[in-house]
Amino acid sequence: MMLSALGFLMVAAFMILIMTKRMAPIVALIVVPIAFGLLAGFGGQLGPMMLDGLTRMVSTGVMLMFAILYFGIVTDAGLFDPIVRTLLKIVGNDPVKVVVGSAVLAALVSLDGDGSTTYMITAAAFMPLYRRIGLNPMIMACLLLNASGIMNIIPWGGPTARAATAVQIDSSGVFIPLVPAMAVGLGWLVLLAVYLGRRERKRLGALSLPGEAHPMLEGAAFSVSTDPTMCRPRLVYVNAALTLLLMVLLVMAVLPLPVLFMCGFALAATLNYPQPAVLKVRIAQHAPNVLAVVSLIFAAGIFTGILSGTGMVEAMSKSLLAVIPPSLGPYLAPIAGIISIPMTFFISNDAFYFGMLPVLAEAAAHYGLSAQQMASAALIGQPVHLLSPLVPSTWLLAGLAGVDFGEYQKFTLKWATATSIVLLIAGLLFGAFPLRAG
Repeated sequence: MMLSALGFLMVAAFMILIMTKRMAPIVALIVVPIAFGLLAGFGGQLGPMMLDGLTRMVSTGVMLMFAILYFGIVTDAGLFDPIVRTLLKIVGNDPVKVVVGSAVLAALVSLDGDGSTTYMITAAAFMPLYRRIGLNPMIMACLLLNASGIMNIIPWGGPTARAATAVQIDSSGVFIPLVPAMAVGLGWLVLLAVYLGRRERKRLGALSLPGEAHPMLEGAAFSVSTDPTMCRPRLVYVNAALTLLLMVLLVMAVLPLPVLFMCGFALAATLNYPQPAVLKVRIAQHAPNVLAVVSLIFAAGIFTGILSGTGMVEAMSKSLLAVIPPSLGPYLAPIAGIISIPMTFFISNDAFYFGMLPVLAEAAAHYGLSAQQMASAALIGQPVHLLSPLVPSTWLLAGLAGVDFGEYQKFTLKWATATSIVLLIAGLLFGAFPLRAG
């Protein structure tokens, strides 16, 4: 009982400290578990526990590092430039096509795992069209957030790495079962875009409107890359083929994710920036993103190492089992998915995945549910999570669209919730996690 109480107090302390911004997540993940480990009397054993936790994080940390660098390199080289150009030419001034095009572009750019980049590129490309035609910018902001919420499940996006880290399994084991559900989610996104686009077409009372060429298509310097001088237009198809091959090999699990992205980065770097001095500058450009993400993952290794090593997580799960009606126990996977929708809105991903998921997973194990199933289910709430005021990129999106944040939340919440429900149903249908254990 003492270990259970200390475990819940540790999780509560961690969540309160980061939610009240009294401590940065990376610091809280290190300081809080050490303090409670000492309080529990494990002072002499904390070193091996922390080292064990760190060792388990190496694979995830390496994968995230090279995934961020890979997508940074191919984006700098101009991988997304022709995609944006083509979409802008296709959509013309038809409200339905413009709305669908913005959703499709957001989903494609979200492959890099960075929500802020997705919002900036898509808004820069489509906001001029939205304004000229008179489309409601709230619709673009809604679709961009939903696209990012679905694609945020990719292993290098952040939440999946956190969920996998929390239950100490490989990211690919969490992500791959969710691929069919993500495909269904993207299909739903297109249908939603068509519905909202048709509603706007009816409101505007026209199928298409005359207009000049899109401002971003004027001039040869067009690029959505971070540094247009670094574009490699002659290598666009090579980079596209390399990225497609990487995605196929990832889904097929031909090699471990860290190895795939290390090889992919090496090939992309050699093809696009063979000069060491130039490559060094490109790596430095993306180093802040790498450091912010990877350092957090390794700090989480301390938290999960102590939580597991001290036996706190096991004690906490037993306490949780005592209050969960036995009839509900086998349904913990969909329950975790449903819980993730409001919880990741009100608390951060760090608090939910590092604080709550390990306890839920340990409790679910007593009913025969695997850590993978629980981690996959816990990712269902990401579309709603991104609507939270705790997510900085969402404020950026509202600013780019020029909409009031409160009104934006009110408009988007029902659609984000619907997207989460679609992911939940698809996850159940395609076996990412079961409705009932056993």
